[in-house]
Amino acid sequence: MKSEIHPVFFTDAQVICACGNTWTTGSTKKVIHTDVCSNCHPFYTGEQRIVDTEGQVDRFYKKLQARQQYISEVEAREAARISPERPIAELDLGPRATDTLAKAGVVNVGQALERLALGEASLLSIDGFGRKSLADLKKRLRQLGYTIPEEGVQITV
Repeated sequence: MKSEIHPVFFTDAQVICACGNTWTTGSTKKVIHTDVCSNCHPFYTGEQRIVDTEGQVDRFYKKLQARQQYISEVEAREAARISPERPIAELDLGPRATDTLAKAGVVNVGQALERLALGEASLLSIDGFGRKSLADLKKRLRQLGYTIPEEGVQITV
């Protein structure tokens, strides 16, 4: 064998674990630091513990939390988009139709939907609110995702 090419072998090398456990073994290094040993490894101890040396679990939980936050924001936006408290002025029906509805006391979408549930005649009875305005109102409500109540079929005998 060639001389001076082999590393020095220490028969009394000390191994130190992150949990505090130490023992002596043979190695080419005098002191060895390790993260997990047989005293603290989940496989040997039976504990449900996550060993994370590179921060992968933390990154996963951050991504999971960001996704949950994104989903809650989307749900909040969707709920606000079809809120019955939305003002009629945001529907862009035009100044005449908006003013006419405001004078009749219909200032938000919920009130307009209540009137539509009673029938189209309840909105058409408002002075200055005609068929075209009603069609525009329904069209805009459908575009925004509102469900328009259908007028029940009335049977006259």
